[in-house]
Amino acid sequence: MIQIHNLTKKYGKLLANDNITLSVEAGKLAVLLGPNGAGKSTLIKSVCGLLRFKGDISIDGHDSRSLEAKRILGYVPEFPVLYPMLTVDEHLEFIAKAYRLEQWEEYAEVLLRRFELDDKKNKLGKELSKGMQQKVSICCALLPRPKAVILDEPLVGLDPHGIRELKAMIADIRNEGNALLISTHMIDSMEENWDITYIMQAGKIVRECRREESSGSESLEDIYFSITEGKDKKGARDE
Repeated sequence: MIQIHNLTKKYGKLLANDNITLSVEAGKLAVLLGPNGAGKSTLIKSVCGLLRFKGDISIDGHDSRSLEAKRILGYVPEFPVLYPMLTVDEHLEFIAKAYRLEQWEEYAEVLLRRFELDDKKNKLGKELSKGMQQKVSICCALLPRPKAVILDEPLVGLDPHGIRELKAMIADIRNEGNALLISTHMIDSMEENWDITYIMQAGKIVRECRREESSGSESLEDIYFSITEGKDKKGARDE
């Protein structure tokens, strides 16, 4: 579903992504882990068509920069950016018109209710807290029912109810056969549902972990720290 092949991205002389290849199959949840500055957000922005890059990225067989790919891709950025003078309702209406959705209103109501925004419909973007803005951003990304969903630190700023609902929706989206790629520092939040984990350091994928190949005795957090702070760290630097 999401295919990244030989992705390289430079900012001047800084090599942010170094020849990265990874994939996320339909019905799978891939977690992207790494310390600050590892290149996770650059990778995600490249997949979403926000940056120029070298390499190939496709979404369900379509070039990631094509209109066909954008129609089936949902993106929740790390920092929500809402229109300050649009209401919550108007944000969803804008997305519905942009994607030419039909009979979207009922699903919009479901999303707003699940994230406790149904009483905030007439609030302007500038009147919302950061947590509420994040919830609106999530609702906008999910309204078109995308086949592939990319979330960059989606749990940051959410209250406990919002975290619970988003985790439940992530599980639902995965179980419906869609692909998810999630970058997060809240490792334990992904412990239940992850299928594959990519660990990044210095712009590279230094470890690929698949749940079916793991012993089950190690947690995702154990795996992460064994790579970034343990015996594998030297090997990653030597590459």
